[in-house]
Amino acid sequence: MTKSEIRERLLNPGVVAIIRADSSAQLIDAAKALAEGGITAMEVTMTTPDALQVIRDVSQALGDGILMGVGTVLDTETARMALLAGAEFVVTPVMKPDIIQLCNRYSKLIACGAYTPTEALAAHEAGADFIKIFPADTLGPSYIKAIRAPLPQLQIIPTGGVDIHTAGDFIRAGCVAVAAGSSLVSKEILKTGDWAKLTATAKAFVEAVAIARS
Repeated sequence: MTKSEIRERLLNPGVVAIIRADSSAQLIDAAKALAEGGITAMEVTMTTPDALQVIRDVSQALGDGILMGVGTVLDTETARMALLAGAEFVVTPVMKPDIIQLCNRYSKLIACGAYTPTEALAAHEAGADFIKIFPADTLGPSYIKAIRAPLPQLQIIPTGGVDIHTAGDFIRAGCVAVAAGSSLVSKEILKTGDWAKLTATAKAFVEAVAIARS
C-alpha cells in the first residue's frame, strides 16, 4: 500500500479506533465489527499483550480489509518491528524525531504526539504526517482552533478523551480526523463480545465526523 493510499484510508471516514485487547481473537472480531460500522483504521497500542503478534495475526486475517496501525511507540526498534509485522502507520505519544525519520524511510505514515504549539510545529518540520494532540480532552476543540490560526499547516488528529459528543467539535475546529479509544471500543464490549453494539457506535462516530465536515 502506498503512502498516499494509507493517507486516504486514514482520513476517510476520518475515525481511528484505538484498541487495547487481551488477544488477537478479540481484535479480529472487533475489526470486523468496526468495518461494518464504517471504520477501517485501527491502532493497536504497544501496551496490548503480545502487540506485535496481534498486529501480525489481524493483518494476515483481514488483509486490506483493515488499515492496521501501531500506537504508544517510543523507539525506532519497536516501530520497525511493527511495520514488518504489518502496521501501515505509527503513532507516538510524544515528540520522537528518530521515529519520524524511520517511518519516512519506510514510506509509512506517522502521527507524532505533541501537546504544545512548539512541539507540534517541531514534529511537523521533522516530517511527521500528522500531529497527535494528546491528551486532547484537557485542551479541547478551542485549543485546536487557536493553534491552527497561526499554524494552519498542521494536520491534527486529537487523541485522549475524544467521544461521540466531542468528535464533531474537534473536526469543526480544524482536525483532519479523530482517534477514539475506550469511548469507541470499551473493555466491556471486548469482554462481552457485543459486536453489534460496537458496529452501532462506529456508525455513530462516522456520522458525527461526516456531519461536522459538511
